Amino acid sequence: MPLLDIQDLKTYFFTEDGVVQAVDGVSFDIEPGQKVGLVGESGCGKSVTALSIMRLVPDPPGRIVEGKVLFQGRNLLDLNKEEMRRIRGASISMIFQDPMTSLNPVFTVGSQIDEAIQLHQGLEPVEAREKTIEMLNLVRIPNPDGVVEEYPHELSGGMRQRCMIAMALSCRPKLLIADEPTTALDVTIEAQILDLMDDLNDRLNTALLLITHDMGVIAEMCEKVAVMYAGTIVEMADVRTLFNDPQHPYTIGLLSSIPSIDIGREDLKIIPGAVPDLINPPSGCRFHPRCAFAKGICKRERPELVQVGNGHYVACHR
Repeated sequence: MPLLDIQDLKTYFFTEDGVVQAVDGVSFDIEPGQKVGLVGESGCGKSVTALSIMRLVPDPPGRIVEGKVLFQGRNLLDLNKEEMRRIRGASISMIFQDPMTSLNPVFTVGSQIDEAIQLHQGLEPVEAREKTIEMLNLVRIPNPDGVVEEYPHELSGGMRQRCMIAMALSCRPKLLIADEPTTALDVTIEAQILDLMDDLNDRLNTALLLITHDMGVIAEMCEKVAVMYAGTIVEMADVRTLFNDPQHPYTIGLLSSIPSIDIGREDLKIIPGAVPDLINPPSGCRFHPRCAFAKGICKRERPELVQVGNGHYVACHR
């Protein structure tokens, strides 16, 4: 049984301008301890998918209208608020995009991690503080005894991100969702954060759902990757297969747009057009207005995600 099994998930936002089909029929699964990447352009629905798993979609205007989110065989969409609150942090944790806005600026870093530990593990304040210092040490923060008394604004971006990881892992969750965990970090700190997450995945056997638009990060970190476009999954495969034998025109376009040091100086390749309006998405395949291979059927019928190889799935009429 997969640890997480998402089936035909649909999350819409009901606005004055119309219904935004942010996530429209997404399905994928994650095995225990597995590292899965979710990649695509900004606005394709990656973060909304993560918020839907955590049941944190703002309502109104957002609402999960259909599908299942099975965690260890239990549908999270059937749980009440209190049951879901017990799962968040304890069994499923999430690292949000911006650590500065995710941490409360008026409380010390230590008190915020303490709170999560006391809530989910029932420890006394002194025990929770010891656990907090242990977690800060685990994520390689120097002088953790001093950092617990500092406020978020007193720490660098990399340190804040490490604190977010420490908080997310403080209760030893079975699944960690990392939404653009290296956003706004310089490349040196980014490498350290990714190395840290990889190390913790190996040591704690925590499954990882890594959300990013950086294909290089996907290649380095993940075992399996799902490519999203306009609220749908268009291709899914293990990382080696996806990079060596991409099948969907969108995936091919993403990989072709990555600069390479092996190629002489030339203009970067781009995918023409722009991400479609999800209030009035294109008929048929949502990528067809930007696709060089589009035919008549692409405009009429939405392609199903079908298996084209061992663990390799593609939603394309080609």
